[in-house]
Amino acid sequence: MNKTVAIFTFFFCTPLAALADPASECGGSSQVEIAACVSDTLDRVDATVALYLGFAMAAAQELDEVTGRKVAAPALTSSQDAWAAYRDAHCEYVGATFGGGSGTGIGINSCRIEMGRDRAKDLMRHTQ
Repeated sequence: MNKTVAIFTFFFCTPLAALADPASECGGSSQVEIAACVSDTLDRVDATVALYLGFAMAAAQELDEVTGRKVAAPALTSSQDAWAAYRDAHCEYVGATFGGGSGTGIGINSCRIEMGRDRAKDLMRHTQ
């Protein structure tokens, strides 16, 4: 019974936007239009991650100054480098699942958008 309620709740109470992927958000009537839109969205997401990383780095550096320890800023740098490497590797895997089809680039960029949005949220949690 609980499983049925959970499934019902997920499918009928979850906003459709939460289930959409970046390519679906773009609409468009051709792969060329969708690819251009996804590329523009990726540029905005990357800029947002860079902005939020700057906020998080400022907070980390301030914490390091207050505590007299130089650990938060280097840890953030290491974390960002590891995240970027993981994002690139994972999204290349996602692209490989397209089997070389024409939607491969859209799939890779959609993956990068989703992961970038999540990273931006994570970075903002640590700016206080």
